[in-house]
Amino acid sequence: MIKRPLSIVLGAAFLWGFSANPSGGVETGKQAPPFSLTSIHGQNISLDQLKGKYVVLEWINHGCPFVRKQYDAGNMQRFQEKWTQQNVVWLSICSSAKGKEGFMGTEEWVRVSDQKKSKATDVLIDSDGKIGKAYGAKTTPHMFVIDPKGTLIYQGAFDSFKDFKDDLMQLDNYVDQALTEAMANKEVSVAQTKSYGCSVKY
Repeated sequence: MIKRPLSIVLGAAFLWGFSANPSGGVETGKQAPPFSLTSIHGQNISLDQLKGKYVVLEWINHGCPFVRKQYDAGNMQRFQEKWTQQNVVWLSICSSAKGKEGFMGTEEWVRVSDQKKSKATDVLIDSDGKIGKAYGAKTTPHMFVIDPKGTLIYQGAFDSFKDFKDDLMQLDNYVDQALTEAMANKEVSVAQTKSYGCSVKY
């Protein structure tokens, strides 16, 4: 097995990980695509059931160094906890296909989520990639915020991350900003950005 320096591996992730199309597969300001998926706790969760609530969708793959950096620092969990305590439904979605990086069985997902101290409402499995492709999820992480009417009000990067040397706690967090503004009945000032991370392993 050839071992490559970490700098080369991360360089490749940057080269391929940033989304070239900030729009993805859905248009900001329009109705979010419906979905119905089974969670790692055996519950069927659909967007229809969540009308009347703010919903955050977070595309996830714990094998991705961008995702690991957020979770190892406790940064993703910090915002998950902040917003779920305010009745926001935060769903982590894994669209990794079977045999691809990030794919795990239900029991392993439960164990890893507990180990990572995830504060998400639940984790949804999308191994056929149908929902990821409907949303145009390109990277992990790739974030989407949906308002109580089912309208997509933000899509793109989790935060203003540019480099692995960044202090995550000091970055602009676009998801946090979108929820804060929307809940104050203000227009979302940054409604769309380019996502960054590893490519979703469809």
